[in-house]
Amino acid sequence: MADLDQVLAEIRRGTDEILLETDLLEKLKEGRPLRIKLGADPTAPDIHLGHTVILNKLRLFQELGHEVIFLIGDFTGMVGDPSGKNSTRPPLTREQVLANAETYKEQVYKILDPAKTRIEFNSSWLEPLGAAGMIRLASKQTVARMMERDDFKKRYASGQSIAIHEFMYPLLQGYDSVALQADVELGGTDQKFNLLMGRELQKAEGQKPQAVIMMPLLEGLDGVKKMSKSAHNYIGVSEPANEMFGKLMSISDDLMWRYFELLSFRPLAEIEQFKQNVANGSNPRDTKIALAKEIITRFHDAASAESAHQAFVDRSKGMIPDNIEEIELAAGEGIAIANLLKDADLVSSTSEAMRMIKQGAVKMDGEKLEDSRMTLFAGTVAVFQVGKRKFAKVTLV
Repeated sequence: MADLDQVLAEIRRGTDEILLETDLLEKLKEGRPLRIKLGADPTAPDIHLGHTVILNKLRLFQELGHEVIFLIGDFTGMVGDPSGKNSTRPPLTREQVLANAETYKEQVYKILDPAKTRIEFNSSWLEPLGAAGMIRLASKQTVARMMERDDFKKRYASGQSIAIHEFMYPLLQGYDSVALQADVELGGTDQKFNLLMGRELQKAEGQKPQAVIMMPLLEGLDGVKKMSKSAHNYIGVSEPANEMFGKLMSISDDLMWRYFELLSFRPLAEIEQFKQNVANGSNPRDTKIALAKEIITRFHDAASAESAHQAFVDRSKGMIPDNIEEIELAAGEGIAIANLLKDADLVSSTSEAMRMIKQGAVKMDGEKLEDSRMTLFAGTVAVFQVGKRKFAKVTLV
């Protein structure tokens, strides 16, 4: 194993919190391959850059010689994780969960080494528990302890319903750690309660409690909400290179540094030098191009990154008039593309906007738009074209 101080420095990079770091250090000193667990409920088919913040850390543990377990929550996915939710989440069918799980397996290998990755499904041990096992598991915690969760507390105080099965979710996730005898579990900051539940249940079963590594949640293209498909502010790891490049170039200059911190593999000293260069007058656009190329090379290849860059330049140089009107629009919490086109006076109504998009007559930075339900966020700067003669450069604030 590499020098322990160096290993800890690499593990700490980009993390929000490690609980407890003394436990992690003690486990690392044992010199054996640790069992590193990351659980994911396949509630949607796409893995996006927000997910890769944690997956990249999991890849680091592989490189350090540890046993990585990517746990697919095919059982818990049917329950629905209440973390961060202000209402009961509708459960998925088993067919939906299994279909999503297959795409998860394919996409995680864009980050993880397949030869060093152990895939598990938590239905393997949760289904055999049966009713008696579930009751025994439920006896391990109290209602008062569950109500310490911030989201449950807020929902109860505001009179919103909390279904009984939602109390089971943290227990089921915690039991996963018992079943796998996990040494370390990774998760987002919104998972803190669930991750610590794993420690408590392991103690109750006479196991050494796992160390918990919490990673920050990556903001989406809007720079405000966490990246998610439901918020329409995400970049999927399987998206075409040109689409990824365009989305990455649309993020604000401030958000770019956050993406460098959480997504880039460049040395921190190099990123700091980028910041200094921009502060001294370098164009942040050039730095953003470097970030976009790095990420696209990772999920496609270097040739695709160069091609996407050239395509972006070509679109930017397209047949755009010199006297194009520049407009500033309020984005609020996000503005639908149809409303944006209407507010920019490129169409007379939102229905016309929808029709023009379906006809392939709307372009954004020279690229044809196909999603009539697209939502754009503050920080977006782009040239919109409707038909052959209507143009506007729109800045969302």
